[in-house]
Amino acid sequence: MFAHGKLEELKRKVLFTFLLLVVYRMAAQVPVPGVNAAAIQAYFSDSGGGIFDLINTFSGGAFKRFSVLALGIMPYITTSIIFSLLGEVIPQIQELQEDAEGHKKIQKWTRYATVILCSVQGYGMAAVFENIKSPGGIPVIPDPGMLFRITSMITLTAGTMFLLWLGERITEYGLENGVSLIIFAGIAVELPSEIIQKLTLYRSGELQGFDILLIFLVIVAAFYVVAYIEKSFRSVPVQYAKKVVHNRVYGGTQTLPVRVDTGGVMPPILASSLLAAPATFASFVSNENPLKPYLDTIQQSLYPGQLLFNIVFAALIVYMTFFYAPIQFKTKKISEMLQKNSAFVPGIRPGAKTKEHLDFILFRLSFFGALFLVVVCILPTMITGTQTRFGGTAMLILVSVSIRVMMNVQSFLYAEQYQTAYKAKGKYSGSNRRF
Repeated sequence: MFAHGKLEELKRKVLFTFLLLVVYRMAAQVPVPGVNAAAIQAYFSDSGGGIFDLINTFSGGAFKRFSVLALGIMPYITTSIIFSLLGEVIPQIQELQEDAEGHKKIQKWTRYATVILCSVQGYGMAAVFENIKSPGGIPVIPDPGMLFRITSMITLTAGTMFLLWLGERITEYGLENGVSLIIFAGIAVELPSEIIQKLTLYRSGELQGFDILLIFLVIVAAFYVVAYIEKSFRSVPVQYAKKVVHNRVYGGTQTLPVRVDTGGVMPPILASSLLAAPATFASFVSNENPLKPYLDTIQQSLYPGQLLFNIVFAALIVYMTFFYAPIQFKTKKISEMLQKNSAFVPGIRPGAKTKEHLDFILFRLSFFGALFLVVVCILPTMITGTQTRFGGTAMLILVSVSIRVMMNVQSFLYAEQYQTAYKAKGKYSGSNRRF
């Protein structure tokens, strides 16, 4: 049915993506030099889940092992968002982003900023881990000091940049955006341990059969809702001027698809990162510090499932959705592109009026998208309590990335189908071509 060349290319893409993800998972098992792996595992087993499970889930388990990839890919995402925001505020950066050579320069600046951010975070993480001890009193870091901090800072920074390199190779030679797939793999790899943990709790009597059934039903329902919304679009009619080329008429009425969830998975990820910061800082402050009681109160209030956590999380998701959606769907650029191609939205004047119309559509979709994200990220946790680490945010990432990968594979195969069909009809290729 398909040409062997195209099938081989698809197989190579799948194999290449799989192998690089295996490399990522192998690197995530390597601890930072100077870390007592048994002590850190005992500490996190005794301290429980909560905010640590949230951070650990996004890092693919690397955080609780203090792996060389403990920072994950989030520093790069943070700096990318900062430069996107600066592009909306500073005209010079916006001009660079719209130019091909300028875009490369922005990417270079983003990498430099990622190195700086990783260095700061890596040094801070090493400093706080020096004060941690296992329940038996064994220090997590046997030989603390400036040498360990500098070594950890360099190692963690190199780990994040290595992840960025892997993501770029996956994007170039693989099936999907490499950064998205790395986050996806980090979450998906925790699924088996989550299932084993739930079965262990059920056998010990700490978790009832009804609770497991409820968790399963909520996950299935959330997956279905997320899949439905992620594939939903708002079609904006666009009228192109008709023209005849080689006895064929081009133009007419077409549609401009706008995703219902325009912000995608970034609003919940950014909101989770902002919420995790104060709670993580409070967890690492020593008991002798006079601010410890106040920080503990903040940490308990921002514990996943608590009322304050849900309210702040929802507010951050809404804000990030309205902030990130215009970055993803640039109405000004689209209206200018339509005007240059002699196209217009029926009933709307080209130029500024088209931009206002698209802004209005984007605002309504952002409102619905923010409501959808709030419901899917908070409601499952409210129903199941904190009995599972895979809340709505993790499921949202799993489903959305899976859908995009499947759509890429399907579009690849459909394109090959059409090409094979045309070749079979003899419309081109070879001595028997018709024209």
